[in-house]
Amino acid sequence: MAPSDISSVTRDQPAPTELPNTSSFPAIRKHVTTFRNKLTTKYGWLGDYDYAWLCSPTLPFSISGNKPVRRPPPFYGVEAELPLLLAMSCGLQHALAMLAGLITPPIIFASSLMLDAQTSAYMISTSLIGCGILSLVQMSRIRLWKGYYLGTGLLSVVGTSFATLSTANAIFDAMYNDGTCPSSVASDGTVTRGACPDAYGMVLGTSLICSFLEIGLSFIPPRTLQRIFPPIVTGTVIIMIGASLIGTSGILNWGGGSNGCQTRPTSGLYQLCPTVDSPYALLWGSPQFIGLGFLSFVSIVLTELFGSPFLKNASIIVGLAVGCIVAGAAGYIDGSSIKSAPAITFLWLVGVSVYTFKLRVYPAAILPMLAVYVSTTMEAIGDITASAEVSRLNVDDEEFDSRVQGGVLSDGMGGFLSALFTVTPLSIFAQNNGVIALTRCASRTAGRWCCVFLILFGVFGKISGFFLAIPDPVLGGVTTFLFASVVVSRFRVLSYVHYTRRDRFILAAAMSFGFGDLLVPDIFTYLFQGVKNPSSGLQSLFDSITIILSTPCKYQTFIVSIFLASGLVAVTLNLILPQE
Repeated sequence: MAPSDISSVTRDQPAPTELPNTSSFPAIRKHVTTFRNKLTTKYGWLGDYDYAWLCSPTLPFSISGNKPVRRPPPFYGVEAELPLLLAMSCGLQHALAMLAGLITPPIIFASSLMLDAQTSAYMISTSLIGCGILSLVQMSRIRLWKGYYLGTGLLSVVGTSFATLSTANAIFDAMYNDGTCPSSVASDGTVTRGACPDAYGMVLGTSLICSFLEIGLSFIPPRTLQRIFPPIVTGTVIIMIGASLIGTSGILNWGGGSNGCQTRPTSGLYQLCPTVDSPYALLWGSPQFIGLGFLSFVSIVLTELFGSPFLKNASIIVGLAVGCIVAGAAGYIDGSSIKSAPAITFLWLVGVSVYTFKLRVYPAAILPMLAVYVSTTMEAIGDITASAEVSRLNVDDEEFDSRVQGGVLSDGMGGFLSALFTVTPLSIFAQNNGVIALTRCASRTAGRWCCVFLILFGVFGKISGFFLAIPDPVLGGVTTFLFASVVVSRFRVLSYVHYTRRDRFILAAAMSFGFGDLLVPDIFTYLFQGVKNPSSGLQSLFDSITIILSTPCKYQTFIVSIFLASGLVAVTLNLILPQE
Protein backbone atom coordinates (compact mmCIF):
# COMPACT_ATOMS: atom_id res chain seq x y z
CA MET A 1 0.00 0.00 0.00
CA ALA A 2 1.32 3.37 -0.92
CA PRO A 3 2.24 5.77 1.90
CA SER A 4 -0.30 8.23 0.58
CA ASP A 5 -3.00 5.63 1.08
CA ILE A 6 -2.09 4.89 4.72
CA SER A 7 -3.53 8.19 5.94
CA SER A 8 -6.82 7.38 4.29
CA VAL A 9 -7.22 4.13 6.19
CA THR A 10 -9.41 4.33 9.30
CA ARG A 11 -8.26 1.99 12.04
CA ASP A 12 -10.96 3.03 14.52
CA GLN A 13 -13.87 0.64 14.41
CA PRO A 14 -17.39 2.03 14.38
CA ALA A 15 -19.38 1.77 17.57
CA PRO A 16 -21.62 -1.29 17.69
CA THR A 17 -25.14 -0.58 16.60
CA GLU A 18 -28.19 -1.69 18.48
CA LEU A 19 -30.21 -4.51 17.06
CA PRO A 20 -33.29 -3.30 15.23
CA ASN A 21 -36.42 -3.10 17.32
CA THR A 22 -38.52 -6.13 16.44
CA SER A 23 -41.60 -4.67 18.04
CA SER A 24 -44.24 -3.53 15.54
CA PHE A 25 -45.57 -0.76 17.77
CA PRO A 26 -42.70 0.94 19.67
CA ALA A 27 -44.54 4.26 19.88
CA ILE A 28 -47.65 2.61 21.28
CA ARG A 29 -45.55 0.74 23.84
CA LYS A 30 -43.94 4.02 24.94
CA HIS A 31 -47.32 5.73 25.37
CA VAL A 32 -48.70 2.75 27.29
CA THR A 33 -45.70 2.83 29.65
CA THR A 34 -46.09 6.57 30.22
CA PHE A 35 -49.80 6.19 30.87
CA ARG A 36 -49.20 3.31 33.29
CA ASN A 37 -46.66 5.34 35.22
CA LYS A 38 -49.12 8.22 35.51
CA LEU A 39 -51.82 5.96 36.90
CA THR A 40 -49.68 3.90 39.27
CA THR A 41 -47.27 6.43 40.80
CA LYS A 42 -47.78 9.30 43.21
CA TYR A 43 -45.70 11.59 41.02
CA GLY A 44 -47.82 10.68 38.02
CA TRP A 45 -50.93 11.83 39.88
CA LEU A 46 -49.64 14.81 41.87
CA GLY A 47 -46.24 15.84 40.52
CA ASP A 48 -44.54 18.63 42.49
CA TYR A 49 -47.16 21.35 41.88
CA ASP A 50 -48.08 23.67 44.76
CA TYR A 51 -51.77 22.82 45.10
CA ALA A 52 -51.98 24.86 48.31
CA TRP A 53 -51.20 27.98 46.26
CA LEU A 54 -53.93 27.07 43.80
CA CYS A 55 -56.60 26.63 46.48
CA SER A 56 -55.57 29.19 49.13
CA PRO A 57 -57.94 32.15 49.52
CA THR A 58 -56.64 35.68 49.06
CA LEU A 59 -56.66 38.06 52.02
CA PRO A 60 -56.48 41.68 50.87
CA PHE A 61 -55.14 42.73 54.27
CA SER A 62 -53.86 41.19 57.49
CA ILE A 63 -53.86 42.25 61.13
CA SER A 64 -50.11 42.70 61.22
CA GLY A 65 -50.16 44.67 58.00
CA ASN A 66 -47.95 42.15 56.19
CA LYS A 67 -49.50 40.07 53.46
CA PRO A 68 -48.33 36.46 53.32
CA VAL A 69 -46.44 35.84 50.11
CA ARG A 70 -46.48 32.43 48.42
CA ARG A 71 -44.07 31.53 45.69
CA PRO A 72 -45.98 30.78 42.46
CA PRO A 73 -45.49 27.36 40.83
CA PRO A 74 -43.27 26.84 37.76
CA PHE A 75 -44.57 27.64 34.29
CA TYR A 76 -45.72 24.70 32.14
CA GLY A 77 -45.28 25.20 28.41
CA VAL A 78 -47.48 24.11 25.53
CA GLU A 79 -45.96 20.64 25.20
CA ALA A 80 -45.23 20.07 28.91
CA GLU A 81 -46.30 16.79 30.51
CA LEU A 82 -48.60 17.32 33.48
CA PRO A 83 -49.49 15.12 36.42
CA LEU A 84 -53.07 13.87 36.15
CA LEU A 85 -54.52 15.87 39.02
CA LEU A 86 -53.01 19.12 37.77
CA ALA A 87 -54.15 18.46 34.19
CA MET A 88 -57.70 17.75 35.35
CA SER A 89 -57.86 20.70 37.75
CA CYS A 90 -56.51 23.16 35.14
CA GLY A 91 -58.85 21.69 32.54
CA LEU A 92 -61.81 22.13 34.89
CA GLN A 93 -60.82 25.76 35.48
CA HIS A 94 -60.79 26.40 31.73
CA ALA A 95 -64.17 24.69 31.34
CA LEU A 96 -65.71 26.73 34.17
CA ALA A 97 -64.18 29.96 32.85
CA MET A 98 -65.87 29.51 29.48
CA LEU A 99 -69.09 27.84 30.68
CA ALA A 100 -71.15 31.02 31.06
CA GLY A 101 -70.07 32.19 27.61
CA LEU A 102 -71.17 28.87 26.09
CA ILE A 103 -74.61 28.60 27.68
CA THR A 104 -75.60 32.28 27.30
CA PRO A 105 -76.03 32.39 23.47
CA PRO A 106 -78.34 29.35 23.17
CA ILE A 107 -80.43 30.60 26.11
CA ILE A 108 -80.80 34.01 24.43
CA PHE A 109 -81.53 32.45 21.01
CA ALA A 110 -84.19 30.17 22.49
CA SER A 111 -85.76 33.05 24.39
CA SER A 112 -85.82 35.27 21.29
CA LEU A 113 -87.56 32.55 19.27
CA MET A 114 -89.93 31.44 22.06
CA LEU A 115 -88.74 27.82 21.87
CA ASP A 116 -89.94 25.20 24.35
CA ALA A 117 -87.84 23.98 27.27
CA GLN A 118 -86.84 20.67 25.66
CA THR A 119 -85.53 22.32 22.49
CA SER A 120 -83.78 25.02 24.50
CA ALA A 121 -82.04 22.44 26.71
CA TYR A 122 -80.90 20.55 23.62
CA MET A 123 -79.43 23.73 22.14
CA ILE A 124 -77.41 24.23 25.34
CA SER A 125 -76.19 20.63 25.21
CA THR A 126 -75.12 20.85 21.57
CA SER A 127 -73.30 24.10 22.28
CA LEU A 128 -71.25 22.44 25.02
CA ILE A 129 -70.59 19.25 23.04
CA GLY A 130 -69.81 21.04 19.78
CA CYS A 131 -67.44 23.50 21.44
CA GLY A 132 -65.66 20.64 23.22
CA ILE A 133 -65.13 18.70 19.99
CA LEU A 134 -64.11 21.69 17.88
CA SER A 135 -61.77 22.97 20.62
CA LEU A 136 -59.87 19.69 20.29
CA VAL A 137 -59.48 20.43 16.58
CA GLN A 138 -58.37 24.01 17.28
CA MET A 139 -55.72 22.85 19.77
CA SER A 140 -54.29 20.35 17.29
CA ARG A 141 -51.63 21.25 14.74
CA ILE A 142 -52.27 18.97 11.78
CA ARG A 143 -49.94 19.48 8.85
CA LEU A 144 -51.85 19.60 5.57
CA TRP A 145 -49.82 20.49 2.47
CA LYS A 146 -47.32 23.12 1.33
CA GLY A 147 -46.81 24.48 4.83
CA TYR A 148 -50.51 24.82 5.67
CA TYR A 149 -51.87 23.61 9.01
CA LEU A 150 -55.17 22.94 10.73
CA GLY A 151 -55.29 24.26 14.31
CA THR A 152 -53.02 26.51 16.34
CA GLY A 153 -51.14 23.94 18.43
CA LEU A 154 -51.87 26.17 21.45
CA LEU A 155 -54.23 25.94 24.39
CA SER A 156 -56.88 27.82 22.44
CA VAL A 157 -60.52 26.91 22.95
CA VAL A 158 -63.58 27.98 20.96
CA GLY A 159 -67.10 29.06 21.84
CA THR A 160 -70.10 30.75 20.27
CA SER A 161 -69.04 34.12 18.91
CA PHE A 162 -70.71 37.11 20.56
CA ALA A 163 -70.69 38.72 17.12
CA THR A 164 -73.06 35.94 16.05
CA LEU A 165 -75.28 36.62 19.06
CA SER A 166 -75.76 40.27 18.16
CA THR A 167 -76.31 39.60 14.46
CA ALA A 168 -78.65 36.62 14.94
CA ASN A 169 -80.92 38.67 17.18
CA ALA A 170 -81.12 41.32 14.45
CA ILE A 171 -81.94 38.61 11.88
CA PHE A 172 -84.64 37.14 14.13
CA ASP A 173 -86.25 40.58 14.47
CA ALA A 174 -86.27 40.97 10.69
CA MET A 175 -87.93 37.56 10.31
CA TYR A 176 -90.70 38.48 12.72
CA ASN A 177 -91.16 41.80 10.95
CA ASP A 178 -91.48 40.36 7.43
CA GLY A 179 -93.82 37.54 8.48
CA THR A 180 -91.31 34.69 8.19
CA CYS A 181 -91.97 34.03 11.88
CA PRO A 182 -95.47 34.23 13.43
CA SER A 183 -96.54 37.04 15.77
CA SER A 184 -99.79 38.58 16.93
CA VAL A 185 -100.81 42.09 17.98
CA ALA A 186 -103.23 42.66 20.86
CA SER A 187 -105.84 45.43 20.93
CA ASP A 188 -103.54 47.62 23.00
CA GLY A 189 -100.71 47.21 20.49
CA THR A 190 -98.75 44.61 22.48
CA VAL A 191 -96.86 42.26 20.16
CA THR A 192 -96.60 38.59 21.09
CA ARG A 193 -94.13 36.42 19.23
CA GLY A 194 -94.85 32.79 18.39
CA ALA A 195 -92.35 29.93 18.45
CA CYS A 196 -90.14 29.96 15.34
CA PRO A 197 -87.58 27.11 15.24
CA ASP A 198 -87.33 27.50 11.45
CA ALA A 199 -85.67 30.88 11.99
CA TYR A 200 -82.83 29.18 13.85
CA GLY A 201 -82.48 26.69 11.00
CA MET A 202 -82.22 29.56 8.53
CA VAL A 203 -79.44 31.18 10.54
CA LEU A 204 -77.61 27.83 10.68
CA GLY A 205 -78.02 27.22 6.95
CA THR A 206 -76.85 30.72 6.07
CA SER A 207 -73.92 30.35 8.46
CA LEU A 208 -72.93 27.07 6.82
CA ILE A 209 -72.51 28.54 3.33
CA CYS A 210 -70.91 31.75 4.62
CA SER A 211 -68.24 29.78 6.51
CA PHE A 212 -66.35 29.30 3.24
CA LEU A 213 -65.38 32.97 3.43
CA GLU A 214 -63.26 32.42 6.54
CA ILE A 215 -61.90 29.18 5.13
CA GLY A 216 -60.74 31.17 2.09
CA LEU A 217 -59.30 33.96 4.24
CA SER A 218 -57.15 31.41 6.08
CA PHE A 219 -55.04 30.89 2.94
CA ILE A 220 -54.18 34.58 2.71
CA PRO A 221 -50.75 35.22 4.27
CA PRO A 222 -51.26 36.10 7.97
CA ARG A 223 -49.16 39.26 7.66
CA THR A 224 -51.52 40.48 4.93
CA LEU A 225 -54.55 39.75 7.12
CA GLN A 226 -52.93 41.65 9.97
CA ARG A 227 -52.43 44.67 7.69
CA ILE A 228 -56.10 44.55 6.66
CA PHE A 229 -57.33 43.97 10.22
CA PRO A 230 -54.86 45.74 12.54
CA PRO A 231 -55.63 46.35 16.25
CA ILE A 232 -57.37 49.63 15.44
CA VAL A 233 -60.00 47.65 13.49
CA THR A 234 -60.31 44.54 15.67
CA GLY A 235 -60.42 46.55 18.89
CA THR A 236 -63.15 48.86 17.60
CA VAL A 237 -65.32 45.99 16.35
CA ILE A 238 -65.23 43.92 19.54
CA ILE A 239 -65.81 46.98 21.75
CA MET A 240 -68.99 47.67 19.81
CA ILE A 241 -70.06 44.00 20.12
CA GLY A 242 -69.64 44.02 23.89
CA ALA A 243 -71.34 47.39 24.28
CA SER A 244 -74.37 46.32 22.24
CA LEU A 245 -74.74 43.04 24.14
CA ILE A 246 -74.79 44.85 27.48
CA GLY A 247 -77.82 46.78 26.26
CA THR A 248 -79.57 44.04 24.29
CA SER A 249 -79.22 41.22 26.79
CA GLY A 250 -77.29 41.85 30.01
CA ILE A 251 -79.11 44.82 31.53
CA LEU A 252 -82.52 43.77 30.17
CA ASN A 253 -82.25 40.33 31.79
CA TRP A 254 -80.96 41.93 34.99
CA GLY A 255 -84.23 43.86 35.15
CA GLY A 256 -86.31 40.69 34.72
CA GLY A 257 -86.17 39.57 31.07
CA SER A 258 -85.64 40.53 27.43
CA ASN A 259 -88.57 38.67 25.86
CA GLY A 260 -90.87 41.69 25.63
CA CYS A 261 -91.78 42.12 29.28
CA GLN A 262 -89.25 44.99 29.51
CA THR A 263 -91.79 47.29 27.81
CA ARG A 264 -94.28 46.63 30.63
CA PRO A 265 -97.29 45.87 28.42
CA THR A 266 -100.72 46.22 30.06
CA SER A 267 -101.97 42.84 28.83
CA GLY A 268 -100.80 39.54 27.42
CA LEU A 269 -98.36 36.83 28.41
CA TYR A 270 -95.49 39.26 29.00
CA GLN A 271 -97.32 41.70 31.23
CA LEU A 272 -95.02 40.36 33.98
CA CYS A 273 -91.49 38.99 33.79
CA PRO A 274 -90.50 36.48 32.66
CA THR A 275 -94.18 35.58 31.95
CA VAL A 276 -97.44 35.84 33.88
CA ASP A 277 -97.32 32.04 34.34
CA SER A 278 -93.94 32.03 36.09
CA PRO A 279 -93.76 30.91 39.73
CA TYR A 280 -92.72 34.38 40.91
CA ALA A 281 -93.78 36.89 38.25
CA LEU A 282 -93.08 40.59 38.75
CA LEU A 283 -92.99 43.78 36.72
CA TRP A 284 -89.78 44.42 34.82
CA GLY A 285 -87.35 46.45 36.91
CA SER A 286 -88.85 45.35 40.23
CA PRO A 287 -86.46 45.76 43.19
CA GLN A 288 -86.53 42.00 43.78
CA PHE A 289 -85.12 41.38 40.30
CA ILE A 290 -82.57 44.19 40.59
CA GLY A 291 -81.42 42.89 43.96
CA LEU A 292 -81.07 39.31 42.72
CA GLY A 293 -78.90 40.40 39.80
CA PHE A 294 -76.87 42.66 42.04
CA LEU A 295 -76.22 39.73 44.40
CA SER A 296 -74.75 37.71 41.54
CA PHE A 297 -72.68 40.68 40.42
CA VAL A 298 -71.32 41.34 43.93
CA SER A 299 -70.48 37.63 44.31
CA ILE A 300 -68.12 37.96 41.34
CA VAL A 301 -66.46 40.98 42.93
CA LEU A 302 -66.05 39.23 46.31
CA THR A 303 -64.61 36.14 44.63
CA GLU A 304 -62.00 38.30 42.93
CA LEU A 305 -61.24 39.96 46.25
CA PHE A 306 -61.03 36.93 48.52
CA GLY A 307 -61.01 33.86 46.27
CA SER A 308 -58.21 31.44 45.56
CA PRO A 309 -56.70 31.32 42.06
CA PHE A 310 -59.00 28.38 41.30
CA LEU A 311 -62.14 30.29 42.34
CA LYS A 312 -61.03 33.45 40.55
CA ASN A 313 -60.92 31.52 37.30
CA ALA A 314 -64.49 30.32 38.00
CA SER A 315 -65.83 33.62 39.38
CA ILE A 316 -68.64 33.77 36.80
CA ILE A 317 -69.85 30.33 37.91
CA VAL A 318 -69.61 31.41 41.54
CA GLY A 319 -71.88 34.37 40.74
CA LEU A 320 -74.37 32.07 39.03
CA ALA A 321 -74.27 29.58 41.91
CA VAL A 322 -74.84 32.18 44.65
CA GLY A 323 -77.65 33.80 42.69
CA CYS A 324 -79.34 30.46 42.00
CA ILE A 325 -79.12 29.39 45.66
CA VAL A 326 -80.86 32.54 46.84
CA ALA A 327 -83.35 32.49 43.94
CA GLY A 328 -84.21 28.87 44.65
CA ALA A 329 -84.77 29.55 48.33
CA ALA A 330 -87.04 32.49 47.44
CA GLY A 331 -89.07 30.44 44.94
CA TYR A 332 -87.89 32.16 41.74
CA ILE A 333 -86.68 28.98 40.00
CA ASP A 334 -89.02 26.93 37.82
CA GLY A 335 -87.76 23.35 37.89
CA SER A 336 -89.87 22.16 34.95
CA SER A 337 -86.94 22.52 32.52
CA ILE A 338 -84.87 20.18 34.69
CA LYS A 339 -87.64 17.58 34.86
CA SER A 340 -88.30 17.69 31.12
CA ALA A 341 -84.62 17.52 30.13
CA PRO A 342 -83.38 14.08 29.02
CA ALA A 343 -80.83 12.24 31.09
CA ILE A 344 -78.48 11.70 28.13
CA THR A 345 -78.18 13.50 24.81
CA PHE A 346 -75.65 13.79 22.00
CA LEU A 347 -75.28 14.97 18.41
CA TRP A 348 -77.29 12.97 15.83
CA LEU A 349 -77.25 9.84 18.06
CA VAL A 350 -80.26 7.60 17.52
CA GLY A 351 -81.98 6.54 20.73
CA VAL A 352 -81.36 9.73 22.70
CA SER A 353 -83.20 13.05 22.78
CA VAL A 354 -82.18 14.87 19.58
CA TYR A 355 -83.81 17.88 17.91
CA THR A 356 -83.20 18.97 14.35
CA PHE A 357 -83.68 22.26 12.51
CA LYS A 358 -84.41 22.69 8.81
CA LEU A 359 -81.24 24.10 7.29
CA ARG A 360 -82.22 26.78 4.81
CA VAL A 361 -80.77 30.05 3.57
CA TYR A 362 -82.34 33.38 4.53
CA PRO A 363 -81.19 35.77 1.75
CA ALA A 364 -81.31 38.89 3.92
CA ALA A 365 -78.91 37.21 6.38
CA ILE A 366 -76.13 36.46 3.88
CA LEU A 367 -74.32 39.82 4.04
CA PRO A 368 -74.57 40.09 7.84
CA MET A 369 -73.29 36.52 8.31
CA LEU A 370 -70.39 37.19 5.94
CA ALA A 371 -69.56 40.16 8.16
CA VAL A 372 -69.74 37.85 11.19
CA TYR A 373 -67.09 35.59 9.67
CA VAL A 374 -64.88 38.58 8.93
CA SER A 375 -65.32 39.49 12.60
CA THR A 376 -64.43 35.98 13.79
CA THR A 377 -61.32 36.13 11.59
CA MET A 378 -60.30 39.37 13.31
CA GLU A 379 -61.02 37.85 16.72
CA ALA A 380 -58.97 34.76 15.87
CA ILE A 381 -55.89 36.76 14.86
CA GLY A 382 -55.95 38.82 18.05
CA ASP A 383 -56.72 35.91 20.36
CA ILE A 384 -54.08 33.62 18.84
CA THR A 385 -51.53 36.39 19.34
CA ALA A 386 -52.57 36.75 22.98
CA SER A 387 -52.47 32.96 23.48
CA ALA A 388 -48.96 32.74 22.04
CA GLU A 389 -47.75 35.62 24.20
CA VAL A 390 -49.17 34.20 27.43
CA SER A 391 -47.72 30.80 26.45
CA ARG A 392 -44.28 32.46 26.15
CA LEU A 393 -43.88 31.77 22.44
CA ASN A 394 -42.58 34.06 19.70
CA VAL A 395 -45.17 36.11 17.86
CA ASP A 396 -42.99 37.36 15.00
CA ASP A 397 -41.65 34.26 13.25
CA GLU A 398 -42.86 31.86 10.55
CA GLU A 399 -44.04 29.30 13.09
CA PHE A 400 -46.38 31.88 14.62
CA ASP A 401 -47.68 32.81 11.17
CA SER A 402 -48.52 29.16 10.58
CA ARG A 403 -50.36 29.07 13.92
CA VAL A 404 -52.48 32.04 12.82
CA GLN A 405 -53.19 30.39 9.47
CA GLY A 406 -54.11 27.09 11.13
CA GLY A 407 -56.29 28.82 13.72
CA VAL A 408 -58.25 30.82 11.14
CA LEU A 409 -58.74 27.69 9.01
CA SER A 410 -59.94 25.74 12.05
CA ASP A 411 -62.33 28.59 12.88
CA GLY A 412 -63.76 28.51 9.36
CA MET A 413 -64.15 24.75 9.28
CA GLY A 414 -65.60 24.95 12.77
CA GLY A 415 -68.26 27.31 11.44
CA PHE A 416 -69.20 24.74 8.79
CA LEU A 417 -69.26 21.81 11.21
CA SER A 418 -70.96 23.75 14.00
CA ALA A 419 -73.95 24.40 11.72
CA LEU A 420 -74.26 20.64 11.30
CA PHE A 421 -74.00 20.36 15.10
CA THR A 422 -76.91 22.90 15.30
CA VAL A 423 -74.54 25.47 16.82
CA THR A 424 -73.99 29.01 15.50
CA PRO A 425 -70.50 30.17 14.35
CA LEU A 426 -67.67 29.82 16.84
CA SER A 427 -64.61 31.89 17.62
CA ILE A 428 -61.56 31.54 19.85
CA PHE A 429 -62.28 32.51 23.45
CA ALA A 430 -59.99 35.16 24.88
CA GLN A 431 -60.86 34.72 28.58
CA ASN A 432 -58.96 31.44 28.75
CA ASN A 433 -55.72 33.37 28.30
CA GLY A 434 -56.38 34.79 31.77
CA VAL A 435 -56.60 31.25 33.15
CA ILE A 436 -53.24 30.42 31.57
CA ALA A 437 -51.65 33.53 33.09
CA LEU A 438 -53.08 32.82 36.54
CA THR A 439 -52.36 29.08 36.71
CA ARG A 440 -49.04 29.38 34.83
CA CYS A 441 -50.06 26.35 32.78
CA ALA A 442 -50.24 26.57 28.97
CA SER A 443 -50.08 22.81 28.37
CA ARG A 444 -52.45 21.43 25.75
CA THR A 445 -53.01 18.45 28.05
CA ALA A 446 -55.01 20.74 30.34
CA GLY A 447 -56.92 21.97 27.29
CA ARG A 448 -57.85 18.43 26.30
CA TRP A 449 -59.23 17.80 29.78
CA CYS A 450 -61.21 21.03 29.40
CA CYS A 451 -62.81 19.58 26.27
CA VAL A 452 -63.62 16.35 28.10
CA PHE A 453 -65.45 18.29 30.83
CA LEU A 454 -67.38 20.37 28.27
CA ILE A 455 -68.51 17.27 26.39
CA LEU A 456 -69.58 15.61 29.65
CA PHE A 457 -71.54 18.73 30.68
CA GLY A 458 -73.35 18.56 27.35
CA VAL A 459 -74.00 14.81 27.32
CA PHE A 460 -75.78 14.87 30.68
CA GLY A 461 -78.98 16.63 29.64
CA LYS A 462 -80.11 17.42 33.19
CA ILE A 463 -77.18 19.83 33.49
CA SER A 464 -78.49 21.77 30.48
CA GLY A 465 -81.96 21.73 32.04
CA PHE A 466 -80.50 23.30 35.17
CA PHE A 467 -78.76 26.03 33.15
CA LEU A 468 -82.07 26.77 31.45
CA ALA A 469 -83.75 27.18 34.85
CA ILE A 470 -81.40 30.01 35.90
CA PRO A 471 -83.58 33.08 36.54
CA ASP A 472 -83.15 35.94 34.10
CA PRO A 473 -81.99 38.47 36.76
CA VAL A 474 -79.22 36.10 37.90
CA LEU A 475 -78.16 35.51 34.31
CA GLY A 476 -78.35 39.25 33.60
CA GLY A 477 -76.16 40.22 36.55
CA VAL A 478 -73.50 37.75 35.42
CA THR A 479 -73.66 38.37 31.67
CA THR A 480 -73.52 42.14 32.13
CA PHE A 481 -70.11 41.61 33.75
CA LEU A 482 -69.17 39.05 31.07
CA PHE A 483 -70.03 41.36 28.17
CA ALA A 484 -68.26 44.28 29.86
CA SER A 485 -65.19 42.03 30.11
CA VAL A 486 -65.35 41.65 26.31
CA VAL A 487 -65.20 45.45 26.00
CA VAL A 488 -62.29 45.77 28.42
CA SER A 489 -60.30 43.02 26.67
CA ARG A 490 -60.41 45.07 23.48
CA PHE A 491 -59.37 48.25 25.22
CA ARG A 492 -56.11 46.39 25.74
CA VAL A 493 -55.96 45.69 22.00
CA LEU A 494 -56.40 49.40 21.31
CA SER A 495 -53.46 50.07 23.62
CA TYR A 496 -51.21 48.85 20.77
CA VAL A 497 -52.41 51.78 18.64
CA HIS A 498 -49.96 54.71 18.45
CA TYR A 499 -52.81 57.26 18.35
CA THR A 500 -51.40 59.32 15.54
CA ARG A 501 -53.72 61.79 13.85
CA ARG A 502 -54.59 59.09 11.30
CA ASP A 503 -55.44 56.57 14.05
CA ARG A 504 -57.58 59.05 15.97
CA PHE A 505 -59.44 59.94 12.78
CA ILE A 506 -60.23 56.27 12.00
CA LEU A 507 -61.42 55.61 15.55
CA ALA A 508 -63.60 58.72 15.60
CA ALA A 509 -65.24 57.88 12.26
CA ALA A 510 -65.88 54.23 13.18
CA MET A 511 -67.24 55.03 16.63
CA SER A 512 -69.48 57.73 15.19
CA PHE A 513 -71.45 54.99 13.48
CA GLY A 514 -71.03 52.57 16.40
CA PHE A 515 -72.19 54.76 19.25
CA GLY A 516 -74.72 56.53 17.03
CA ASP A 517 -76.44 53.22 16.28
CA LEU A 518 -76.13 52.20 19.92
CA LEU A 519 -77.86 55.31 21.25
CA VAL A 520 -80.45 55.71 18.46
CA PRO A 521 -80.89 52.16 17.11
CA ASP A 522 -83.78 52.85 14.73
CA ILE A 523 -82.13 55.64 12.73
CA PHE A 524 -81.63 53.45 9.62
CA THR A 525 -84.87 51.48 9.96
CA TYR A 526 -86.79 53.67 7.50
CA LEU A 527 -83.96 54.08 4.99
CA PHE A 528 -85.68 52.18 2.15
CA GLN A 529 -89.35 52.79 2.96
CA GLY A 530 -89.62 55.23 0.07
CA VAL A 531 -88.88 52.49 -2.50
CA LYS A 532 -92.19 51.40 -4.05
CA ASN A 533 -92.89 47.69 -4.75
CA PRO A 534 -89.32 46.36 -4.75
CA SER A 535 -88.70 42.89 -6.15
CA SER A 536 -88.02 40.03 -3.74
CA GLY A 537 -84.30 40.12 -4.54
CA LEU A 538 -84.08 43.88 -4.06
CA GLN A 539 -86.06 43.64 -0.82
CA SER A 540 -83.63 41.01 0.48
CA LEU A 541 -80.75 43.37 -0.32
CA PHE A 542 -82.52 46.20 1.52
CA ASP A 543 -83.10 43.93 4.51
CA SER A 544 -79.41 42.92 4.54
CA ILE A 545 -78.27 46.54 4.53
CA THR A 546 -80.77 47.42 7.26
CA ILE A 547 -79.54 44.53 9.45
CA ILE A 548 -75.94 45.65 8.92
CA LEU A 549 -76.70 49.27 9.81
CA SER A 550 -79.30 48.60 12.50
CA THR A 551 -82.45 46.58 12.93
CA PRO A 552 -86.18 47.25 13.26
CA CYS A 553 -86.94 47.71 16.94
CA LYS A 554 -90.18 45.82 17.26
CA TYR A 555 -89.81 45.68 21.02
CA GLN A 556 -87.96 48.99 21.10
CA THR A 557 -84.85 47.26 22.40
CA PHE A 558 -81.21 47.85 21.52
CA ILE A 559 -80.79 44.71 19.43
CA VAL A 560 -78.44 46.14 16.84
CA SER A 561 -75.59 45.09 14.62
CA ILE A 562 -73.60 48.21 15.33
CA PHE A 563 -70.29 46.40 15.11
CA LEU A 564 -70.92 45.72 11.41
CA ALA A 565 -71.27 49.39 10.53
CA SER A 566 -68.35 50.55 12.66
CA GLY A 567 -66.20 47.67 11.40
CA LEU A 568 -66.84 48.50 7.76
CA VAL A 569 -65.91 52.14 8.36
CA ALA A 570 -62.73 51.19 10.23
CA VAL A 571 -61.58 48.69 7.57
CA THR A 572 -62.29 51.05 4.68
CA LEU A 573 -60.53 54.06 6.18
CA ASN A 574 -57.56 51.95 7.29
CA LEU A 575 -57.06 50.80 3.71
CA ILE A 576 -57.49 54.15 1.94
CA LEU A 577 -55.91 56.66 4.33
CA PRO A 578 -52.15 57.03 3.78
CA GLN A 579 -49.77 56.28 6.61
CA GLU A 580 -48.16 59.27 8.28
